Amino acid sequence: MPIYMDFHDLPDGVTAAHVAEMHQADLKIEHKYNCRGLTYWCDERRQTAFCLIEAPNEQAIVDLHQKAHGAVPQRIIEVNDTIVESFLGRIEDPEKSQNTKLNIINDPAFRTLMVVSIGKKNLRKEGYKTLSAAIRGYHKSITNIISKQKGRIVKEKANKYLMSFDSVTNAIKSALEIQEIYNPVITPDLQFQIGISAGIPVTIKESIFEDTIKKANYLCYLAGEKIAISKDVKDLYESENRQNSKHENNAFNVLNSTDEEFVVKLMQYTEKVWSYSNINVTDFHKNLGYSKSKLYRIMMSVIGMSPNGFLKNYRLNMAIELLEKQESNISEIAYQTGFSSPTYFSKCFQEEYGILPSNYLKLQLT
Repeated sequence: MPIYMDFHDLPDGVTAAHVAEMHQADLKIEHKYNCRGLTYWCDERRQTAFCLIEAPNEQAIVDLHQKAHGAVPQRIIEVNDTIVESFLGRIEDPEKSQNTKLNIINDPAFRTLMVVSIGKKNLRKEGYKTLSAAIRGYHKSITNIISKQKGRIVKEKANKYLMSFDSVTNAIKSALEIQEIYNPVITPDLQFQIGISAGIPVTIKESIFEDTIKKANYLCYLAGEKIAISKDVKDLYESENRQNSKHENNAFNVLNSTDEEFVVKLMQYTEKVWSYSNINVTDFHKNLGYSKSKLYRIMMSVIGMSPNGFLKNYRLNMAIELLEKQESNISEIAYQTGFSSPTYFSKCFQEEYGILPSNYLKLQLT
């Protein structure tokens, strides 16, 4: 049977003990609805609760909750148990930490998510064995840092990592330590980009932590040399480290709420249209709801690039990924990434990276 996670917005005055009672009420009659309650998370401070239930469908969960205690969830999504465990650390009730029949669980599902990307700011023409060895070393160091700070690697692909932390402080400490392992002498052509966001697992989106993952990815893409963090992460970190955070401020790029909203809109639109060659700046300012001049000012202020420069940079980054997959030729990649012709693509690529894409592709094949 599928597994679902539901979200309950708790009324004022509802405590972890109350949620534990509701969980036990579910377990007593769950067999009548062909359900199996696996565990739950309760956050008294944020007044939220999340249940993990094996069930034939969403309606069975609603009916179970309605009959057991009347607390109908605001939202239900289907989830994968392995992914849930990667983010939240468990898929079953923890061992009893208190000598009570209820086994009260006051364990928030709120998580801090970090995306780390080891990207290329330049493309080297030789020394690939040295580069590969350095990246393997970085990977080992990153894995050790995350483990030491009690984080979990949820996903790793193409030198990009998605991590989950119970603690904002541990996520920030990990990011600072990861920055320190970067060696610009051995790998001057690489750059570490880090984005950190935080949130709850179930929202209006279809997938677990979808909003938070996307924001962390967007912050990572735009991070540059500093650690890009959301305003929520900054506020939480400062509340946990009132005496120790001032000296670290220069390490962070913190977006305010308005800039965060802009970045999300920009990246979501870009993801939809970057591969179309007929898309230009006019499409951006019309679809994002800004005049041409205002869009330019905001882009330069928040992103550090003009709209044209940003779109070209995004397409070139996607082109590198396609070149390294070695599944298409230069002409195919040029059109796949939204360039009007292979000639123009090669010109832009060489201007940015100092090497023709055809020569870079040959290097990948050697």
